[in-house]
Amino acid sequence: MKGGKTKEKYVLLSPSKWTKPDKYQEIKEQIQTLFHHHKGRYGYRRIYLALRNEGFFINHKTVQRLMQELGLKGTVRPKKYRSYKGTVGYVAENLIQRDFEATEPNQKWVTDVTEFKMNGQKIYISAVLDLFSREIVGYEVSKSPNFELVQQSFKKAFTYTKLLEKNDLIIHSDQGWLYQIPRFQELLATYEIKQSMSRKGNCLDNAVIESFFGIMKSEFLYTTTFKNYEEFKKALADYIYYYNHERIKIKLNGKSPVEFRKVS
Repeated sequence: MKGGKTKEKYVLLSPSKWTKPDKYQEIKEQIQTLFHHHKGRYGYRRIYLALRNEGFFINHKTVQRLMQELGLKGTVRPKKYRSYKGTVGYVAENLIQRDFEATEPNQKWVTDVTEFKMNGQKIYISAVLDLFSREIVGYEVSKSPNFELVQQSFKKAFTYTKLLEKNDLIIHSDQGWLYQIPRFQELLATYEIKQSMSRKGNCLDNAVIESFFGIMKSEFLYTTTFKNYEEFKKALADYIYYYNHERIKIKLNGKSPVEFRKVS
């Protein structure tokens, strides 16, 4: 312009030109993929291990922060069903004494029965867990907490583990009435299994199986709707398979129970 200053030109950049890229974008996407694949069952500790298994090495505190930013939170565990009805039969000595470690399969098993409601109907699940791999080796479902429920869960465990001869196995339970009756002692005698029981009213003495039931309820029972009893039993079988074969455990160095058993 004549007799005036030259006007300066300004160029407005699009946001993509000046916005700082998110260095955690790929990891965030992987976190979301893992979280939804496991149906919200993983908290930040297992997400951290799952990321490590897939080659993403990142601090667990960072994983926790990123999950908080993404609004991802693992399920919360509910309270446990109690089957103690006082002394109604034989009460075994506590042989386990909270030593929940085993050096090989079929050395120490823990068992318990839990209850939940489905469409107003009470359902009972008996499970047997091997302390070596934390694997569910046997389970049974019933609409009644009777001896047949416990017996069938053990028979399935014997078949699954091929436990057909003496193995110096210890089976640990609480003092629930189903484990005090003579028929249960007869079942154990058939396979020469030693019986162990928690102290009265002390849930920490059988913490591992109680922890499993807490996980199962929070990850499966209370997050799924079932049309009927048969649909529930099929879905439970799928979950037990998932728990044994896919669900990694922190205590097992990021391996699933079956994977840990096979490589140990």
